[in-house]
Amino acid sequence: MRINGRSTRGLGILTLLAPGSATLYDQTIQLPQGKVQGAAAFNESSAPSYIINWKDISVWKGIPYAATTGGENRWKPPQSAPSWNGTLKATAFGASCPSSFAGDGVSEDCLSINIWSPATSTDAKLPVMLWSYAAGGESSQSTYDGAGMAAKDVIFVSYNYRTGPLGWLTLHELAEESGATGNYGLLDQIEALKWVYDNIAAFGGDPESITVAGQSFGSGAVYHMVNSPRTKGMIKGAIAESGLKDPYDPDLWGYGSDYRNMTWAYAFSKTYAESLNATSVADLRSMDLETVLSGTGASDFVGFDPVLNYHSMPNKYIVSLDEGAPNDVPILVGNNKDENGIDLSTTYTVAEYRSEINSTYGPYAAELLALHPAENTTQATTAYNSILRAGYCTSTWSWAKRWNQSSTEPVYYYLWTYSPPGSDGATHGSEVSYALNNLYAQTTTSYTDADYEVANIMSSYWANFVKTQNPNKGGSYNNGTLPYWGPNVPSEQTMFELGSLWKDIPFASAKEIQLYLEYFKYATPSPY
Repeated sequence: MRINGRSTRGLGILTLLAPGSATLYDQTIQLPQGKVQGAAAFNESSAPSYIINWKDISVWKGIPYAATTGGENRWKPPQSAPSWNGTLKATAFGASCPSSFAGDGVSEDCLSINIWSPATSTDAKLPVMLWSYAAGGESSQSTYDGAGMAAKDVIFVSYNYRTGPLGWLTLHELAEESGATGNYGLLDQIEALKWVYDNIAAFGGDPESITVAGQSFGSGAVYHMVNSPRTKGMIKGAIAESGLKDPYDPDLWGYGSDYRNMTWAYAFSKTYAESLNATSVADLRSMDLETVLSGTGASDFVGFDPVLNYHSMPNKYIVSLDEGAPNDVPILVGNNKDENGIDLSTTYTVAEYRSEINSTYGPYAAELLALHPAENTTQATTAYNSILRAGYCTSTWSWAKRWNQSSTEPVYYYLWTYSPPGSDGATHGSEVSYALNNLYAQTTTSYTDADYEVANIMSSYWANFVKTQNPNKGGSYNNGTLPYWGPNVPSEQTMFELGSLWKDIPFASAKEIQLYLEYFKYATPSPY
């Protein structure tokens, strides 16, 4: 961020309040773009009974961190946010970035940021969590309400970024225009981190203590930021929920941390442009938003993805993993018990089970079937899910093992097993509201005391990690002592169970682990 040509990074931003003020939401904060004022996150009637410090929690919504991405800025890196006159009342979320999955309230003028802070003075220097949402998401979703983390003395920040064709279009003409193409969404993510680093001190935050976090595609954003030289020195820790895998795992193709090579991305984007009868970037920029979102592949999460352009993404996944990331920081990673193709509502006959495993695992199927025998539908269904689960847990464990070999920092590896009310297992994304301590915001679900205690424990691990880069230390839990969660030790082949046992458990037998590692290299001879 620059004012009159001078960088403000590390200088702090002036605030128009005395350091001893009791709350920040009723004060005016001066940012480089202009003045901003927030609001109270809760009132007497909305505050959950278990959030004791609710009166201290301030929220600012919809602060622009970059200019509109529409018009001539479409398919350009994020441009500097415009200034405004007067005081911006930051009490409503900004427009969501357009995608084929977004609802109402979308606009290309969408690069905004939201902040929840429990600070009672601007010099509090509280740790910060920067959250990246999953594919098809938006920062205004109740799942990402940040007041629950603020209640545990963490400043929570969410933001919007471009996805789909607006975030990842890769065309030769765009490369000629700016020297690189693709990864506009990744550049948004990096710009949001830079904005937080430059400005969070004005909200009581510590720019030297930022943990980047996210789930699914959002965990991919986390990993890309950790691996970017552009963010070096800005990241203290990372939390990647359901997103990191062995670089040989064929399932990485459709996962949050994957990417496309330039040849593939150029061909996919060319097909998209031709479906709209566009012969130039100028044609595409002149089209209305509805048309842009109607092109071939516009709703394909696997098609429009980050691109290995050796610019905003500097290296192959395996190279960054084996050589070490620019940000060598502690990482908390994990999976959910019932995700990655597991559907507890589907049953398999013995014949279907054997056919599926043979089709997927080829020469490794016979040994897997022998390790997971089945004589009826119930056993076949359980065996099928067990094979999938052991496979993706092995994949993340293998990623962690490789990270440990090139990093001086620990990995904390978990498996979430808790089934929320009304859900069919510990499904993809089911952990988020528990980890962020915001069950109060999920108004369509009836939670029990047990749910709130699980959320208290889960979010305390997360908050502790943000504070100290260690889930065990930080004083976030208010109901005794947290069960000890040790860092990953590759030779032990275990993970920490979250949801009921709260202890290390094995994720697969040694024989299975070896089979999966061999299968990964068989299925993907050329790794990511």
